[in-house]
Amino acid sequence: MFDLVISNGQAVLPSGTATVDIAVTGGIISAIGAPGTLAAAGAKRVVDATGQIVVPGGIDPHIHSGLTLPGPGGTTMTSELPAVVSKACLFGGTTMMCDFIFWRNGESLAAAADARRTLFDDLCFADYTLHIAVESPMSKEILAEIPAMVQAGYPTIKMFTTDITPGRMAHLTNFGEIWEVLKILAKEGGMALIHAEDNDLVMHMYEKLISEDKTGFEYLAEAHTVLSEALSFNRVIGLAESVPGAAMYMVHTSARTGVDAIAKSRARGFPIYGETLHQYVLFNAEDYKRPNGQIYHTYPSLKYPEDQKALWAGMESGALQCVATDELCCPLDVKLVGNRIDDTTGGNSGVEPRVALMYTEMVTKRGFSLEHFVDLISTNAAKLMGLYPRKGVLAVGSDADIVLLDPKLAHKIDGSALHSVDYSPWDGWDVSIWPSMTVLRGKVMVEGGQFNGELTDGEFVPRAIAPEILQGPAV
Repeated sequence: MFDLVISNGQAVLPSGTATVDIAVTGGIISAIGAPGTLAAAGAKRVVDATGQIVVPGGIDPHIHSGLTLPGPGGTTMTSELPAVVSKACLFGGTTMMCDFIFWRNGESLAAAADARRTLFDDLCFADYTLHIAVESPMSKEILAEIPAMVQAGYPTIKMFTTDITPGRMAHLTNFGEIWEVLKILAKEGGMALIHAEDNDLVMHMYEKLISEDKTGFEYLAEAHTVLSEALSFNRVIGLAESVPGAAMYMVHTSARTGVDAIAKSRARGFPIYGETLHQYVLFNAEDYKRPNGQIYHTYPSLKYPEDQKALWAGMESGALQCVATDELCCPLDVKLVGNRIDDTTGGNSGVEPRVALMYTEMVTKRGFSLEHFVDLISTNAAKLMGLYPRKGVLAVGSDADIVLLDPKLAHKIDGSALHSVDYSPWDGWDVSIWPSMTVLRGKVMVEGGQFNGELTDGEFVPRAIAPEILQGPAV
């Protein structure tokens, strides 16, 4: 007898979309059959998914939980911890979150990973994995740790080509050390995640704008420019293409110049992949002028309508493979603390509506196929991050991470009804679908708006990137 059967749903399978039964045993998809057949065979529970779309659980490849932020009145606060973020994930149909280990000089990579794992293991409802983020200066001892970290299931290392803002974030990795890390990752089967902006130009624009008294956050797109993305993407791509076996994933691509640089490199056969955010495709620099315009911001800045058009074209053409959130949940009063170009808080509370918003914008409004939609919100991230085929696919032997999307739950988003913080940039947006059920490894975590999860449910998932991903643009 099966533990669970999802029956008669329109399921998005690797072979295409079909009406099927999906059976779950021991947290794994154990059978896929003709509609009604597996339900008839017997199960502890049968869920009738008639009229609903059945997809693999969403995967958000770019989330930040528990970061220190400036709070009201000169205080500091911690952005929402994994318990809150992962709960919002599950309500929105995301079952797997990829967060970060922020290494700091003076500690080992292993110690930083252990500390982060301790936080997540006690406070995460969803399954999770972790990228490592490094910065300059890095000692020879730290570089020597990277092979062991890759083999321990941390094959992705994030590096910044900019400090982002003057004197506040300071994450820059110099190009010599990026080069050294790329060589190590190429040898060990890892991949670099790059936040690419031209640091000289970004810092020059901050100095210039401040000298011209253009300090309001509405000028952020003039500090983090389209030109900066062109210069930085092409420079770091040139560096990586000189390293045999290197591979790169460009995080939060925001401008048409970034899309173009990725596409040209892929055409040359280099294994480079692109991520954008639903913020960038749904908002632009004009939104900074709206009331509480900070709520639309993340770093790099929002760009312009022509950039949004290029991002959509990049998703259609395959230049961009993933839609992430760069999630960073904090209450509205904290998000609004900064109001200058050099102190506005980045990140947003976007993980809960991501899947429904992208279905609405991709499938309902633009005619993307269901398969393409699933690739962009789940399957491609699984493949690129070394989670596939355990995650990101409805297939026999894969984890039973299953989401039922119900068109009857179409509604207007109410930010106060979401499950992370007290605002949403998408408050008032219409969605044409919403999850009626989210299943994590066979356990029904959310059903009918009720949460059934426990903090012991989430598991760390170690990763190894498939060789074909590292040998050429395979996705």
